Amino acid sequence: MDLYGFYTGKIFDAYQFLGAHLTDQGVIFRTFAPGASRIALIGEFNEWQETAMQKTNDGNFWECRVENAKADMMYKYRIYDKSGRCIDHCDPYGFGMELRPNSASFIRDPDAYKFSDEKWMASRSDCKNDPLNIYEIHMGSFRKPSEKADDWYNYEEMADLLIPYLKENGYNYLEIMPLNEYPCDESWGYQSTGFFSPTSRYGTADQLKAFVDSCHQNKIGVIMDFVPVHFAVDDYALAHYDGTALYEYPHNAVGVSEWGSSNFMHSRGEVRSFLQSAANYWLSEFHIDGLRMDAISRAIYWQGDPGRGVNMNAVEFMKYMNQGLKQLHPSVILAAEDSTSFPGVTKDTSDGGLGFDYKWDMGWMNDTLDYFRTDPKYRSTDYHKLTFSMMYYYDDQFLLPLSHDEVVHGKATILQKMNGDYENKFPQARAFYMYMYAHPGKKLNFMGNEIGQFREWDEKREQDWNLLDFPKHQEFHQFMIDLNHIYLDHPAFYEKDYKTEGFQWLDCHKEKKCIYAFERFGKKERIAAIFNFSDQEQADFTLKIADAKTLKPLLLSDWDVYGGDMKKSNKKLDVKNTKISFTLKPFSAAFYVII
Repeated sequence: MDLYGFYTGKIFDAYQFLGAHLTDQGVIFRTFAPGASRIALIGEFNEWQETAMQKTNDGNFWECRVENAKADMMYKYRIYDKSGRCIDHCDPYGFGMELRPNSASFIRDPDAYKFSDEKWMASRSDCKNDPLNIYEIHMGSFRKPSEKADDWYNYEEMADLLIPYLKENGYNYLEIMPLNEYPCDESWGYQSTGFFSPTSRYGTADQLKAFVDSCHQNKIGVIMDFVPVHFAVDDYALAHYDGTALYEYPHNAVGVSEWGSSNFMHSRGEVRSFLQSAANYWLSEFHIDGLRMDAISRAIYWQGDPGRGVNMNAVEFMKYMNQGLKQLHPSVILAAEDSTSFPGVTKDTSDGGLGFDYKWDMGWMNDTLDYFRTDPKYRSTDYHKLTFSMMYYYDDQFLLPLSHDEVVHGKATILQKMNGDYENKFPQARAFYMYMYAHPGKKLNFMGNEIGQFREWDEKREQDWNLLDFPKHQEFHQFMIDLNHIYLDHPAFYEKDYKTEGFQWLDCHKEKKCIYAFERFGKKERIAAIFNFSDQEQADFTLKIADAKTLKPLLLSDWDVYGGDMKKSNKKLDVKNTKISFTLKPFSAAFYVII
């Protein structure tokens, strides 16, 4: 390992040196613990009795070799601090861990599984000019073998359940909430103890590799949530690892996050090398196709508060990490979950940006959901909440998220957020989703949204699939399937997402009627999207569409097959002298191919 690069935060391969590594002469164990007075290795291979580790390299690293250690055996480091106090720790660079509440690391053979996804890896892209329709899941609550909270399908079993569902429903990417090891189910993986350890809740590292491989062979990309900002406080993990604040800040004022976890100290090169190596590990060893970086606003600003100023060390870390990851893996997707207005999040690092491919458009999400919560009689006042997103849209490369965060903690599910009674929620939700899928930007939808889930998400329960026994939910699900496939099949919806010529308002000044219309452009295709978000029928709405002769119906939210009262028809509409008139049903949306 390049020691200078490790200390200066320049390397991405620290995991190839640190941790437990199989050799012809047994297993060699290495850990970085400059503050320790001594370290002993304990594990299954020595009946959990102490085997002394020796200082190596510059004296800040410790190592030992155990001839009879083998793959899948468990181990820990017993670390003594300067006062002689000891704590048994999992390996920060361990490639596997026990299920909570146990905490030993596993020796793993990284070369045991052989991928068969060469074709996918050679052809994948960052989807800037391609469709990106992401289905976000929590692996343990998509489906469950039983009603027990801690009964889960393993990674390979999930492949059999999930992949056919994704293909049928029209999602071409899967985003999984963190799969690194974590102690508390309720943290959903965002407070990690094992940054290199796939959680054993769902099986082994090789089973996860098989899951990703199966996705790729079915032309589905896999994005994983990655948390480079903070970590769990459990004393067997990173917290005070060698008896000192090795990974975290020594002062609580900036060292403790709003979630009670420990903040990484990004000014330390060893911490940057740790996080960069972890990110590269998932992309290299598991063929993960992208990382959604969590809580980036808390890295940009001290404690996420713009009033406390920019954390320049963390900002420089993100720039260097993203630049390095894109050099190593040019086709991966790097997405930032960031709610701030910090400039240049998706600009190239050579232009002073942070180097992300995409930024979650939290402003679009909040404004749009607020609009649909509002009673229709007040929507004219809020009319421009829906036009505002295009005022700033080209400042960054945005992704439109309806994530797990929007369906928990008393926020209500997406369908439940729609204003009004049960009957009126469904047509509004159909019109809302058509607005989302026609709006520029890539798409993300959390599991359950597509079936009209009413109950907020609970990580202990599977989704309410029994809803599909009810006609309204069947119709809504079919609508979402058709909408997803239309998005994937029509380049006008994605080909020019980040070019100004890919979008044009046709009418954004029908404030009193709550009508909106815009046009999306592909290289060879034009699509008109028309919306009536009022609760009144709007007659004789006239639209001017340049160079149009005919409109071919592509999708209408009010078709009877989706629960509306309009018979589905493919009859083309004539445009006379670039003008055409419509009667728009309440809470309705329509897509037309312009010919």
